[in-house]
Amino acid sequence: METTDIKVDVLVIGAGPSGCVASAYLHQQGLQVKVVEKNTFPRFVIGESLLPRCMQHFEEVGLLDALKAANFEVKNGARFLRDDVVCNFDFSDKHTKGWDWTWQVPRADFDTILAKEIQKMGVDLSFEHEVIDVQFDDAGISTTTINDAQGNPYKVEAKFIIDSSGYGRVLPRLLNLDKPSTIPEHSSIFGHVEDIHRPTGEEGTMITFDVLDKDTWFWVIPFSNGNTSLGFVGKNEFIDSFEGETSERLKNMLKHSDYYYERFKDAPLLFEPKSIRNYSKAVTKFYGKGFALTGNSAEFLDPVFSSGVTFATESALISAKLITKELQGETVDWEEDYSNYIKAGVDVFATYVKEWYTGNLQTLFFHRPENPEVKRQICAVLAGYVWDETNPFVTKHKRIVKTLAHLINMEKEKSASV
Repeated sequence: METTDIKVDVLVIGAGPSGCVASAYLHQQGLQVKVVEKNTFPRFVIGESLLPRCMQHFEEVGLLDALKAANFEVKNGARFLRDDVVCNFDFSDKHTKGWDWTWQVPRADFDTILAKEIQKMGVDLSFEHEVIDVQFDDAGISTTTINDAQGNPYKVEAKFIIDSSGYGRVLPRLLNLDKPSTIPEHSSIFGHVEDIHRPTGEEGTMITFDVLDKDTWFWVIPFSNGNTSLGFVGKNEFIDSFEGETSERLKNMLKHSDYYYERFKDAPLLFEPKSIRNYSKAVTKFYGKGFALTGNSAEFLDPVFSSGVTFATESALISAKLITKELQGETVDWEEDYSNYIKAGVDVFATYVKEWYTGNLQTLFFHRPENPEVKRQICAVLAGYVWDETNPFVTKHKRIVKTLAHLINMEKEKSASV
């Protein structure tokens, strides 16, 4: 093992929601934690719509009160529009017990609050510190080379590393863990606008997914500060069909939304919109000797169901608990209690993403009349409760959506032929 400048129990890479939840828990267990973050905060990041499931994670590690004090826009559900049909999910009317609300958040503000709160707890967090190399010995002890804000390298020895670097995907890159995603290839263009024509009441604050066709949709996420996040998702050829700078492309895409065009056609953009191409990611494994991957460092699914932060905090909390047990001398089954567990939840959401783009899930959403029990079960999945084995839309996810959509389509064909 090389000479090191710092020795800790756990090195956490990344200070987003995943890194903050993991480090808060580890710190509370009396472990020595070092968090390094490549960027300065506040910084823009996408993933602004949360799910109720993640609220219990923030609560468990003592971060919830600081977030509540920020008065973010409350998210009680989600609305999906297609043509003249509205599918409105209410998180208080779902199959699984649990939180029935969450937030819509500008992540720059949200993540900054989390980072400041773990610093108040006493967690050692360094901004503008970038991981450039990592080596593991046979026992899983790591030596990580990090450049500080001035570009000076130093080394950290750790008994465990949690990679919460999100889109940075530090360990997957350094350890060659990336693999192709099975999610269809889509791209996105998104930005924030000053919502100068925001309607009063629920209409102005409700998160909405405007479905333009089977492969193309538009998100509207209003924030409590009067701004709104807008984003288009579509196949690469759709996104590429618009020319010019991203601001011009986003404004031209808006013309495809009959429902929202008037509200946003002259809304001032707050920055040049961003673009992400082929954003779904996957890895060969979720953990190894001396490390665990959490959140987007592991798998990133399509954003249509806002699963990113929930997977980030779920995996962060579980990995932190398992690391604590292991460092206390207990035997830990990482394959069963971490990898298989997280994969199970990822697989459920992945099925819903895939079936969204086959059109099968959209058939269930927009079929009328609605089936209240089916809707409650789907709502629980959309709220992030993808590990509830009392829900057939969890346990039978690989076939239930497809089967019900097939039955609906058969019924439509039968009615049309009469």
